[in-house]
Amino acid sequence: MLIIGIAGGSGCGKSTVVKKIIKRLSKDSVCVISQDSYYKDLGHLSAEEKLKINFDHPSAIEFSLLEKHLKILKEGKPIEMPIYSYVTCGRAKETITVNPCNVIIVEGILILNKSKLRELMDMKIFVDADADERLMRIIYRDIEERGRTFIEVLEHYEKYVKPMHLQFIEPTKRYAELIIPQGGDNLVAIDIITSMIKLKQKEKLPEQAV
Repeated sequence: MLIIGIAGGSGCGKSTVVKKIIKRLSKDSVCVISQDSYYKDLGHLSAEEKLKINFDHPSAIEFSLLEKHLKILKEGKPIEMPIYSYVTCGRAKETITVNPCNVIIVEGILILNKSKLRELMDMKIFVDADADERLMRIIYRDIEERGRTFIEVLEHYEKYVKPMHLQFIEPTKRYAELIIPQGGDNLVAIDIITSMIKLKQKEKLPEQAV
């Protein structure tokens, strides 16, 4: 089993990179664990309080559960991954069953921030993008998927996203073996990563008897 960590700032194109890597690997050989599923359940807060949630700070995520789940998968056992909603800021009663697979991709803005998580990874990748490009993607995403107004998106970006990126996300570049500029548009980098994953898979296979 290979565990691949893919980090990068909000709106950098991580999800696109993950989707394009999956398309290049064998069907059913890869599963994705999203950091977003492990945000703490704050559905009990008022609407006003929810607007103040700092999703870009490490304290917003239940890293202990994410780490526990990765260890369970490494043991060859299934997990029940939480389902989180940005609209309610809470977890659903239902969960998603994730079975062990050959390649596990852990994706999220802060996954390289925790040393215990990094130690579980066989490969660490940072997806890079210019700040203005990320902001444009954040605006479209937050309006369409998270129910925010244009002004709310800009205020949230200025108060939380930008300073947290500089403090907690950008510095984790130094832990990555590979940095992908241009996100999902960098097909050369995606092909290289896919080849490296396939090579590492072969290295992990037990030696065949001659």
